Amino acid sequence: MACRLCDLPTPDPPVTADDVDGAFCCRGCLEVQRRLGDDAEAAIEENEGPALGADEVPEGSEQTFLAVDGMTCSSCEVFVESLGRDIEGVETVEASYASELARVVYDPESVDADSLPDRLSGYGYEAHDPDEPADEDGDDVVRFLVGGGFFGMMAMLWYALFLYPTYFGYPPIVDLGGIGFVYVATNIWAFTSVVLFYTGYPLLRGAYVGLRAWRPNTDLLVSLAAVGAYAYSTLAMLVGHTELYFDVTIAVVLVVTAGTKYESRIKRRATDLLSELTRRQVEEAIRHPSGDRVDVGAVEAGDRLLVRPGDRVPVDGTVLEGSAAVDEALVTGESLPRSKNPGDDVRGGTVVTDAPLVVRAGEDVTSTLDRIVELLWRIQSARPGAQRLADRLATVFVPLVVLVAAATTAWLLASGTAPTAALLTGLTVLIVSCPCALGLATPLAVAAGTRTAAEDNVVVATPALFEAAPEADTVVFDKTGTLTRGAMTVRNVASTGDEKALLARAAALERFSSHPVAEAVVDAVENPPEATDIEEHDRGVSGRIDGERVLVGHPTLFEAREWTVPDDLADRADEIRTDGAVPVLVGRAGRAEGVVAVGDEPRPEWAEVAQSFADREVVVLTGDEGAAADRLREDPAVDRVFAGVKPAAKAETVRRLRADGTVAMVGDGSNDAPALAEADLGIAMAGGTQLATEAADAVIVDDDLRSVPAVFDIATATNRRIRTNLAWAFGYNAVAIPLAVVGLLNPLFAAGAMASSSLLVVLNSARSLR
Repeated sequence: MACRLCDLPTPDPPVTADDVDGAFCCRGCLEVQRRLGDDAEAAIEENEGPALGADEVPEGSEQTFLAVDGMTCSSCEVFVESLGRDIEGVETVEASYASELARVVYDPESVDADSLPDRLSGYGYEAHDPDEPADEDGDDVVRFLVGGGFFGMMAMLWYALFLYPTYFGYPPIVDLGGIGFVYVATNIWAFTSVVLFYTGYPLLRGAYVGLRAWRPNTDLLVSLAAVGAYAYSTLAMLVGHTELYFDVTIAVVLVVTAGTKYESRIKRRATDLLSELTRRQVEEAIRHPSGDRVDVGAVEAGDRLLVRPGDRVPVDGTVLEGSAAVDEALVTGESLPRSKNPGDDVRGGTVVTDAPLVVRAGEDVTSTLDRIVELLWRIQSARPGAQRLADRLATVFVPLVVLVAAATTAWLLASGTAPTAALLTGLTVLIVSCPCALGLATPLAVAAGTRTAAEDNVVVATPALFEAAPEADTVVFDKTGTLTRGAMTVRNVASTGDEKALLARAAALERFSSHPVAEAVVDAVENPPEATDIEEHDRGVSGRIDGERVLVGHPTLFEAREWTVPDDLADRADEIRTDGAVPVLVGRAGRAEGVVAVGDEPRPEWAEVAQSFADREVVVLTGDEGAAADRLREDPAVDRVFAGVKPAAKAETVRRLRADGTVAMVGDGSNDAPALAEADLGIAMAGGTQLATEAADAVIVDDDLRSVPAVFDIATATNRRIRTNLAWAFGYNAVAIPLAVVGLLNPLFAAGAMASSSLLVVLNSARSLR
């Protein structure tokens, strides 16, 4: 049976409640369902389609993920998917330009997986294994600097020395005699050809892709303007006309290419969402009792596997032999390690800390970490991302401009205007409406926001940040590693004698244990005394220090060894547990003398940060339960707390919260990655895992929680700048296009107006956001 909320398997018996329909895998999922209810679920189903990649892989088929460089818009997604449909044996290709990934479902009998990258590459797109680093953009730099910069400069030099003076009635600066015009025009044509077809190739490719996908984009409009000016000027040159508009082609290509390259550089980041898998996923398993190492893919249900201290559990399963503390923070977010004994379930990807375990592989031989990565793909790929407004409106704007240009030309021809003049007017409409300012409005403002954020130790991973942050109604915080430090530390010491001496004795023995609680005690003491005659126990360690027998461990160990625990220390141990920490008793000669509180310490600034969002709802998600969650519920700055929530349920909780408004999520662990991707805005702490930072829209570099409110302030200012730029760009088109239609502009002035509008956008974006 699957959990109603997160689809994970339910225990036997499942978690249920009389007032909530369905069965659940944990108390946290049940609580989320109870609090958010069916209304949110219905709203989600009404407003959103199924997540990309949500379908099961058909039996007999396999799936793989490929990184695809070169995708820039939704038209690219459609085109790459169409390439995949042409490959025999490929059943489904789902591309996402937001993550630059493609999910391929194929028949392994008909197609070799190793051949898929080459067969999905072409037309400027390059598919490759996600584990391979993305190619550097050196070719693009050469294309722009050499193709555009050098050859464009050479062409414009001829314009300055020869053609421009003649346009204004002056003799050319360089007089080449009778062959001058033919020589100059031929050189300009050759140089412009390099600029258009070499430097402008990505634009031409984008136009072709948009046409083939039946999704007109801004590349199509830019290409029509550039190619139109080039074609007209080529014909004019052949018939001996001296007014050539090759300079318009050069200006259009270089301005748009420069803006695009600038945008790509500020947005460029490693979008390899699966790279964490190679670092965190267990690639090998050890069979028991033979000790043979095998690939995890060869593990079958029921296999007995040995997991040594410090190793990750290869797949989900059940403990057969041994007892150990297992750190589940990576996949559950729970701050305290859990003791696992024979019969207990363990999750793939969790870490065995202090003793070996023999684990029997579960029925489906999968890892919880694998499911997290799969879930992350589904969410991240389905999210539309921060596409430029110009691209979102291109399906209307581009056909409309082409229609206006064609209608203007046809009307002029019908009214008896000379064909040359009519074509020039239509060309002018295309040039003056070339959406350079519109295309630069968002990326340049984003660049300003990115720079300002970097000054505040915030890395902007995607422009979605600047769209979502000002609209956020709810801010969701993960607890472990975000509101807390994410590491076990000694909180305080209570002793009937010298507290420092007691802590030193505890550290002297805990050095012989690899348990995270023991490590916290050892880290708290610089020079512990020497200990001998060491004995490790199920819940602690004993040994001799200065000739006396000392015992350090859990209260149950003292009870089992029949050591005396004074009532005041027993009460203090209970208080420590209530406070969400672990009590470590320390005693000598059969009697406890003190107790050390070890736990995940809250960040001192968290309350201040939570209070800064007083105008928004503050929600806390945590894998912990009990006192650790209760303390948060009591804080007036926190509106809601969901405790005991598993990773998949975190993402579903965020998804349901989104039914009521825009949601921002702040987290740090791999278990938070799906929730970060599901949120409208994901913010990751740099001290967390790579999977979390790759799923986020912004990363706090200095791991200071106080930078989170700064993210919202910078995003709001950047959003205002974007709107200002777009208002100017649309205003420019609203004025310039009618002027071109009535013949008050020629192509040269149209290009100048286009460049001027772009310059104003650049200058506005360069202003400080502070």
